[in-house]
Amino acid sequence: MGTGRLYAAVAAGGFRRYATYRTATAAGVFTNTVFGLILAYTYLALWHERPHLGGYDEAQALTYVWVGQALLMTVSVMGGGFEDELIERIRTGDVAIDLYRPADLQLWWLAGDLGRASFHLLARGVLPMAAGALLFPLALPSRPLVWVAFLVAVLLGAVVSFAIRFLVALSAFWLMDGAGVAQISWITALFCSGMMLPLNVFPGALGEIVRALPWASLIQAPTDVLLGTADPAAVYVRQLAWAVVLLTAGRMLQSAATRRVVVQGG
Repeated sequence: MGTGRLYAAVAAGGFRRYATYRTATAAGVFTNTVFGLILAYTYLALWHERPHLGGYDEAQALTYVWVGQALLMTVSVMGGGFEDELIERIRTGDVAIDLYRPADLQLWWLAGDLGRASFHLLARGVLPMAAGALLFPLALPSRPLVWVAFLVAVLLGAVVSFAIRFLVALSAFWLMDGAGVAQISWITALFCSGMMLPLNVFPGALGEIVRALPWASLIQAPTDVLLGTADPAAVYVRQLAWAVVLLTAGRMLQSAATRRVVVQGG
């Protein structure tokens, strides 16, 4: 099997794996919809007091809410992806088997995580978004090319998310338990991705900082592409830059971890 076909098969396997959890998926759709309703009415109250807060009108703010719910699991804002399994394999030493496989560790987990992300976008993204569109006046684009640009931003956001979580998981080689780092990571992502509140709302220097951080690629960047409030090319450049930097850092950490395993094995 060629390298490309191998990782395509891993991605397909990741999709099928999460597709088997039908009850959990249904519960997740329900949860996303309920939290979407809570946030939507909170945003309505906030935008009633502060119209055009963050540069969004009311319809755009409501759209922001439902896009966030659609992408919550797609880009693993609160974890729930591959990282817990990889941390456990590092803790038990089973990762040594992975490192000796004729497949790159980083690409293997990336392919699987993209398969997971694809499933969640379809299963836990479309239905909550449809519910939001039925209940509220959303500012959804009518041009297909805008949706294509949005999906590209979502894909890049998923890669950035993976790169962050891969670094978090590899920290277990030195900490032996990456649970604490993982919790810090998803709490940071929750606030710095724009999941709770658009990053455009953050004032002054704080707003500039959070919008420059990699977590902005997860929710804020794709939503701005969909709403037409950001130039897709500029968004892609920033997402790609973070993806390259973080994936390179992950590869360097992977090399250091591999040397550690070889030395200990020897």
